[in-house]
Amino acid sequence: MDFAADLFRAADKMRGNLEPSEYKHVALGLIFLKYISDAFEVQHQKLEAQEYADPEDPEEYLAENVFWVPKAARWSYLQANAKRAEIKLENGKKVDIGGLIDNAMEAIEKVPSNERLKGVLPKIYARPALNKTMLGELIDLFSNIPMYDDMDKARDVIGRVYEYCLSMFAANEGKRGGEFLTPRSVVKTLVAMLEPYKGRVYDPCCGSGGMFIQSEKFIESHGGRTDDIAIYGQEINNTTYRLAMMNLAVHGIEADIRWNNEGSFHRDEHPDLKADFILANPPFNISDWGGDRLVDDARWKFGKPPAGNANYAWLQHIIHHLAPRGTAGVVLANGSMSSQQSGEGDIRKAMIEADVVDAMVALPGQLFYSTQIPACLWILARNKTANGHRDRRGEILFIDARKQGHMIDRVRREFSGDDIAKIAGAYTRWRANEPETPYEDVPGFCKAVEFEEVRKHGHVLTPGRYVGASDIPDDDTPFEQKFSRFSEALFEQFETGRHLEIDIRSALGRLVRSGSDA
Repeated sequence: MDFAADLFRAADKMRGNLEPSEYKHVALGLIFLKYISDAFEVQHQKLEAQEYADPEDPEEYLAENVFWVPKAARWSYLQANAKRAEIKLENGKKVDIGGLIDNAMEAIEKVPSNERLKGVLPKIYARPALNKTMLGELIDLFSNIPMYDDMDKARDVIGRVYEYCLSMFAANEGKRGGEFLTPRSVVKTLVAMLEPYKGRVYDPCCGSGGMFIQSEKFIESHGGRTDDIAIYGQEINNTTYRLAMMNLAVHGIEADIRWNNEGSFHRDEHPDLKADFILANPPFNISDWGGDRLVDDARWKFGKPPAGNANYAWLQHIIHHLAPRGTAGVVLANGSMSSQQSGEGDIRKAMIEADVVDAMVALPGQLFYSTQIPACLWILARNKTANGHRDRRGEILFIDARKQGHMIDRVRREFSGDDIAKIAGAYTRWRANEPETPYEDVPGFCKAVEFEEVRKHGHVLTPGRYVGASDIPDDDTPFEQKFSRFSEALFEQFETGRHLEIDIRSALGRLVRSGSDA
């Protein structure tokens, strides 16, 4: 996959006066166009070799889940005209390469059998701000993505190129990047914990669809059938929704993803859905989610979420959509584990006592594109005896993963495969507790805790309180990481309303001294 990195670096240098947030749609739209054209050409060649097949009949492509691509939208046609200053369309209109690409996108959407792409593809290439020489070079660049006779291999290659470029654009955009992409290692951790082999998978704030991609990859890697799952999602941002639809199409995934500008709280597009698995990374601590208009909503079974913070609205929306035997994994800000503000502590207590909280995972800082604030994973279960697992009623597993991961650059951390296996393995062993792979508490990392102990801690769910996390030693830990951990501890103290038990001045002094060489 070295060529994917080369493609991104070369394409990124060409963005000229466009912001990364705009340029990604230019690059990703072309990658998508290259993919569906390649898929079409592979199927076209197969049909040409069949005596009674008609390679120009759109119906011939439906059975193979291949999009019909009109002649004016085929990659070979675009590449042949990429360097021309003026191209004459069939209707007599004269356009440059930008206009030709927009015309190609429109032509694809107009094909009746391509209905799920209607309104999805970017038509942004004819605008004057886009350098047309750059566009032509970009088409040549993406022409180097190899095409294979084996469509599964082709889909895998271009899917990984698309995924790589998504992640790189998200990293370059920083905070804005987190609006459309959850870091892959976080998604992989959730998927490895929930193991969505079969059933309905739902994400109420699906971004660019990463949760769904990793779910399918997980099934494939374990020898399962990807058509054993049905995918449902919703996204409030139309631009991000279109990224998701293209991302899923590139990976060959069928899904019922819907968009509206009101969002899952105010206009639930899947009101009757009961999902077997829910994976979600809602935006943290939203204060303007319109909760005052949903005071008596049926979803608030554990208490009315505060109008100034949507965290507990998301948790209850997700529980509402869980099937009787369903499980969910939700990424939220650390404050959700301990906050007592505006009734959040009472909602958390009600959820714990109703036995829907299965496990809690504290994550390290610097994992996310959008924030350096440490986050956590809520694992929820409607029935702790379901799906052949052991009876876990009255118990919660706490995992402190704050020491896991490695820095991939100066500002961002990532989990390795071993880190993910360690976190997911602790949960799956605890949930199954089979004789050949029994679960055991690991001091400082994980502990199974009965409700009585949780009650003693005022229904606070911060894993560090239960697993016996040790103090941060004076070692080679980067200063930024030490400060992040210190900030997290300080934030927890304020969130739970306890008196500070540390000398702030001396603590800060130690931090400054330890980071004086940084």
